Amino acid sequence: MRAADVVAAALDRIERTDPQLCAFAEVWHDEAVRRAREVDARLDRRGTDVFLPLAGVPVAVKGRHGLRAAGPLLAAGCVPVGATSVPGPGTPWQTWGLGARGRTVNPWRADRTPGGSSAGAAAAVAAGLVPLATGGDGAGSVRIPAAWCGVVGLKTTSGRLPSGDRTGLAVPGVLARSASDAGLWWTVVSGERAPAGVRSGERAPAGAALPVPAVWSPDLGFADPDPEPVALARAAVERLVAAGVVRLVRPRVPLRLTDPGPAWLALRTPGSDLAGAERIRAENDRRLAGLFADAELLLTPTAPIAPHGHEGPGDRYSTSLTWGFNLSGHPALSLPAGFGGDGCPAGLQLVAPLGREALLLAVAREA
Repeated sequence: MRAADVVAAALDRIERTDPQLCAFAEVWHDEAVRRAREVDARLDRRGTDVFLPLAGVPVAVKGRHGLRAAGPLLAAGCVPVGATSVPGPGTPWQTWGLGARGRTVNPWRADRTPGGSSAGAAAAVAAGLVPLATGGDGAGSVRIPAAWCGVVGLKTTSGRLPSGDRTGLAVPGVLARSASDAGLWWTVVSGERAPAGVRSGERAPAGAALPVPAVWSPDLGFADPDPEPVALARAAVERLVAAGVVRLVRPRVPLRLTDPGPAWLALRTPGSDLAGAERIRAENDRRLAGLFADAELLLTPTAPIAPHGHEGPGDRYSTSLTWGFNLSGHPALSLPAGFGGDGCPAGLQLVAPLGREALLLAVAREA
């Protein structure tokens, strides 16, 4: 199938579905058609001599300015079809997304949020409008929407890819229907080879063999997650164990992180106690280093609560299990972990040592 046909089909799905979903702030119909035709023309002129690993793949970019960071995807043949919804101007950082026609809804339940801030990206991928959407993760903004919409969400290691965030907390990421698709994105933006599936006893990328030794923590030693997200994540872990993908190990020192919330908020708030924030960061880094001396992965629920309604999360932080890894810089990935009693998805978070995105993706491919 030609790129023009693939992109036309994506644009048709968006036209039919997005009035209810509100995943897009803008749809670039004419520009997408033009770019798709250019991809086809390049392939026609050069044939197999042209290396376009994502030729004609429709991609959504986060926010109206997301195209600025999409250069590697365009070079690989992706066709941007629009900008996804993000929190509206003047709204608190805890909010979700505002599309062209109003608030962005969760594809599984319209009365629930898809999460934020990559709200539209997750909703668009979950609804099948596009196979890939770019995201940005400053506190869980890729992983939480991925969990609540039932897709794969990858947060990269701090500093591995360009980011304009002055604090260093926000990094690029991707939302995808599968770990394989996320792996293709990673190959294009990082230059690393996409991780292939591996069998028991073989070496996975970044030096781990299956089953990968992993530590399970329902709360990281400080959070207070609801029972259902914990149970769903734990069941997903047991499936990985049964499949021979991971084996659970007990660390020599039980993982008990200090709540990273005050440090994260201090780094985002001018005039705050940065020395205190750095003390929390250093202590948690030390404890995580100890854990990763005993295991290759840390496994947790992605979010401590189920998707809330559009009135807001109340006084609970949905980021309690994610933002610590923005503080520490570790790469992390959310995998779908099943559905709660409300019909909404939940996620299992995989955290790896610094720089080991390939390990996360290799394990996720086996899930």
